[in-house]
Formats: sequence, structure tokens, C-alpha cells
Amino acid sequence: MKEATSNSELVSYCGLYCGSCGKYQKGKCPGCAENEKASWCKIRKCCIEKGISSCANCNEFTDVKDCKMFDNFVAKMFEFVFKSDRKAGINRIKEQGYDEFAKFMAENKLVSMKKIKN
Repeated sequence: MKEATSNSELVSYCGLYCGSCGKYQKGKCPGCAENEKASWCKIRKCCIEKGISSCANCNEFTDVKDCKMFDNFVAKMFEFVFKSDRKAGINRIKEQGYDEFAKFMAENKLVSMKKIKN
């Protein structure tokens, strides 16, 4: 299994980090950007069509939570089950950039930012 390394090209379109993912590290997944089998992912398709690296670069919405494609029922279930906060990932990318996001995620071995309980 590969070690989690910092690589901004492994940031997914929706704010996850493929570099810390077990499937990616075991060579069972090429990562979001290279995963041609992920044609089902509407977020991936949208970003590719817009020519952007992730939802962090989308200028259609000031807040990603306003995008119905990003914040849909399946995404809400994913966040609930995995205590994931993709919105926090997108916001961190906007604030600090892809390199710093990848570095933080690799150092902390995170695929997703964790939901913080209020």
C-alpha cells in the first residue's frame, strides 16, 4: 500500500482527497480526475464541462451549499454516514489553495474533512 502523500492533483472535484484513500493507495482506483468509470458522478461531470479543478473554482455560486448538484440527497446521506464535511473541504481549498489542502489532508491521513459537532 502506498503512503499518503501531498499531491494537489489528487484533490477530487467535490473536496475529498484521493491521496489518503485506501482504494487509491492500493492501486484499485486511479483517483477522481482519472476515474473514467465515475461517469455517474454529476459533480465530476459538471467540473469537467466547466473546465475547473473543483467546486472551489466555480463562480456560479458564492457558497457551494447553494448548488443543488453538490448538496443533494445522496451527498447529505454520505455526509451523515461518514461524518464527512465536503463543504469544509471546498472552503479550505478556497482559503488556502490546493497545495495546502493536499498537504493538510495527507499529513492527517484524511479523505474528507470531518463534520464538527455543534
